[in-house]
Amino acid sequence: MMEALSLYDLNALVRHSLEQCLPDEYWVQAELSEVRIHPSTGHCYVEFVQKDPRGNNLVAKARGVVWSNVFRLLRPYFEESTGQAFTAGIKVLVQVTVSFHELYGYSLTVQDIDPTYTLGDMARRRREILRQLEEEGVLTLNKELPMPVLPQRIAVISSPTAAGYGDFCHQLEHNPRGYYFKVDLFAAAMQGDRVEESILSALDAINQRADQFDAVVIIRGGGATSDLSCFDTYLLAAACAQFPLPIITGIGHERDDTVLDSVAHMRVKTPTAAAEFLISRMDEAADHLTYLTTRLHEGVVNRLKQERTRLNQCRHRIPAASVRRISSAKLALLTVRKDLHRSVETMLSRHHHRLELLKQRLSDASPDKLLARGYSLTLKDGKAVKNASQLQAGDVLTTKVYKGEITSTVKSIK
Repeated sequence: MMEALSLYDLNALVRHSLEQCLPDEYWVQAELSEVRIHPSTGHCYVEFVQKDPRGNNLVAKARGVVWSNVFRLLRPYFEESTGQAFTAGIKVLVQVTVSFHELYGYSLTVQDIDPTYTLGDMARRRREILRQLEEEGVLTLNKELPMPVLPQRIAVISSPTAAGYGDFCHQLEHNPRGYYFKVDLFAAAMQGDRVEESILSALDAINQRADQFDAVVIIRGGGATSDLSCFDTYLLAAACAQFPLPIITGIGHERDDTVLDSVAHMRVKTPTAAAEFLISRMDEAADHLTYLTTRLHEGVVNRLKQERTRLNQCRHRIPAASVRRISSAKLALLTVRKDLHRSVETMLSRHHHRLELLKQRLSDASPDKLLARGYSLTLKDGKAVKNASQLQAGDVLTTKVYKGEITSTVKSIK
């Protein structure tokens, strides 16, 4: 019968074999699925995983540890270099040694980390988000919005206790030219796991009152550089890209832009710089107004000079123009008088001719002409007798002939 090994002996054999077969340090690419920091010792316990890129299923998993003396140096170096917290969900390139413990089993001990690998992965994820937004046709929508000439009504998304928010308000309130700004705060978490959720909620609240604001400012100011990765999410970027008001970001960093910075209307480094930008817009409007005022004043002065010159010219031209006008009027009057004289003569001649015709007709119709032709006119009491029935026997009649009158008495009437 073969001699049996105890579990401990077997694990010791495995440990001894691994130490002999894998004595060196190895650079390993993996994703952190879990990160736990022991509160008393400062050791960091992690879990490394690798996923199938086609199905996202786990294909490998290993426990790891970063001893406190290494973690104290490694963590700030990594977070300062990447702007990313050393937390679950990120991909890392770590230098490890392979160890096996009889009680705790297989694990990897982290000796070093290469931040550039994580930066590359983060940049790749940012590129993927930006590419998706571009394919959807919304990447530059917010940048294309016109910035108001007078951006005075500002909706601010920030933590109410952030120093950056106080700096922003102080800068606006104490601007050198005394411009008025109305600032409404929409509180949101600017670090931690609730950044995306709280900023989206603040954007929804602003959108419901969009007609009351000219622009939106998202400011962070202060805080750890490692918290910047929370601004590299698709949902947050898509919401800001399609927001109906121009968005200014002043998240307080100088490294490469976050996805949020890339889709915003304008990105500045700090909250104070965001306030300075708004003040500069007001300065531009005020300077332009001053320029227009100066141009208006100069234009009025020049116009008055031109009109004064024109009036002087008119004044000098008035005497000659008056003489010409009077001469022209006199000539016109002479012409009218001549025409009037001719018209009067023509009219008088025409009426004279008519009167001659009437005179001839009257002459032709006069009783003397009729009497001269042999006609007579019988009168009774000075009135012409036109009807014999008007007479009675005994009436005395006077008959006029061309030469003389005849008096007769009516004897009978037929």
